[in-house]
Amino acid sequence: MNTPAKLGAYVLGLAVVFGGALGVGNAVGATGTPPTAPPHPVHGTAAAAPGRSTAAAPASLPGGLQMSDSGYTLTPETTTVPPGETIDFRFTVTGPDGRPLTRYQTQHGKKLHLIVVSRDLGDFQHLHPHEAADGTWSVKLTLPRAGVYRAFADFAPEGGHGLTLGADLHAAGDYTPKALPEVSRTATVDGYTVQLDGDLVPGGSSALTLTVSRNGAPVNDLQPYLGAYGHLVALRAGDLAYLHVHPDGAPGDGTTAAGPGITFHAEVPSRGDYRLFLDFQHEGVVHTAAFTARAGQSPAPAATTTGPADTAPTPRPAATPEKSGSHGEHTH
Repeated sequence: MNTPAKLGAYVLGLAVVFGGALGVGNAVGATGTPPTAPPHPVHGTAAAAPGRSTAAAPASLPGGLQMSDSGYTLTPETTTVPPGETIDFRFTVTGPDGRPLTRYQTQHGKKLHLIVVSRDLGDFQHLHPHEAADGTWSVKLTLPRAGVYRAFADFAPEGGHGLTLGADLHAAGDYTPKALPEVSRTATVDGYTVQLDGDLVPGGSSALTLTVSRNGAPVNDLQPYLGAYGHLVALRAGDLAYLHVHPDGAPGDGTTAAGPGITFHAEVPSRGDYRLFLDFQHEGVVHTAAFTARAGQSPAPAATTTGPADTAPTPRPAATPEKSGSHGEHTH
């Protein structure tokens, strides 16, 4: 009699949750009833399609690792971009019916956020494309050097959950990947110093506070950018699993200070290195500070000034004066 074959079950359950003081997360409603989107929805977590409960669904992958999820697909018109040239990058998000999606929820003042980052995590852009009536999105895009990039579309269908879909873009030419910068508590950008306090704890919630100063003095008059005093995008080194978070509180709520510290509550799925990109606005200009942080190992070394890889490209003034709850164009 033959010995029965053993079946191995391997479930990759990477619960990726970034939330604020109100415990923001992807809410799960009753079967057949999509939950109401929270004030600051979690980004980068896959969820069930509208009208389908997540209760019985298997654990989802982190956002951005797939072009398609829950019936929605990110489709760029081209995936080849000449390095150093600005093109009109166009794409659609198709829905479960196979048609371009045209009904989105507004999240942080925009219907869709586009993040483009090189796979070596050396180049980062946060873009806000324009939508045509037929569901086609377009944005001016420049890939600064040869290599492979990942484009993330961060959005929520009307009546559904937040999703992040990803697609690779290619800039042909000689390519030498940048080494991941060393773990550090301090980043410098455009004359500002940003100090990171707190540690990433795999599988558990932890607080991260990023404190902004200039010329040794704390910056106490940060300006709202996209409805918040800071925006944080985290990418896991290696596979670029995507996490997008917002800080505690909101401008104008009567309790949240306009700096120098911005606090986030974070939960990461695994040990390893993560690249953190903090957007903040001061005196009408948006800046991006970049860090390498390590989850599940000894705390990072004492503060040191980061090198060129931790310095964002030349900043640009915000397109329009920011108001709480509104988004301006942000291109790095």
